[in-house]
Amino acid sequence: MELTPAAYWLNTAFAGLDESVAVAVHKLYEISPGFFTPFLTFVTLLGKGGIFLILMSFAMMLFRPTRRYGTTILLAIAVGALITNVIVKPIVARPRPYTWDGSVFQQFWIQLGRHTESDKSFPSGHMTAAMAASTAVFLRGNRKISWTAFFFAFLMGVSRIYLSVHYTTDVLGAVFTGVIGGVL
Repeated sequence: MELTPAAYWLNTAFAGLDESVAVAVHKLYEISPGFFTPFLTFVTLLGKGGIFLILMSFAMMLFRPTRRYGTTILLAIAVGALITNVIVKPIVARPRPYTWDGSVFQQFWIQLGRHTESDKSFPSGHMTAAMAASTAVFLRGNRKISWTAFFFAFLMGVSRIYLSVHYTTDVLGAVFTGVIGGVL
């Protein structure tokens, strides 16, 4: 498989980090596959195409007390999606972790039900949207409470690594792009 220079660099420079975190996160499967697999699959489903966050934004825009939150979240998701899907993913063009035959990522992916994704891996679109929305809520809201929005982003990142559809570095790259989207 031919890799872009950026994808090659990510795959070689961070191979140890990506694999060690994937193995650590996979321990959740060993602890309780009956709980973590359906729960983290559901969390990932909430990020599919950003639909949940977009619908939540529109619902929030219907009510005056939450209108600014809804608008801010929607704009943050849009900026994050543009950065991720229009600029970074086409340039990096990193294949998904489960595409590497015989890798620990592929083994986990098979064990967890072969969740497939249609686009490239870096950065995670699900995580970018979750982080952009969480950052927007944090910056817009009362910081004594609004920081809790980052729990959703954290769970999204764990779910993407758990299901072996993203490397740790894909999630970390999405944290960066999501924060940019949330701030802008």
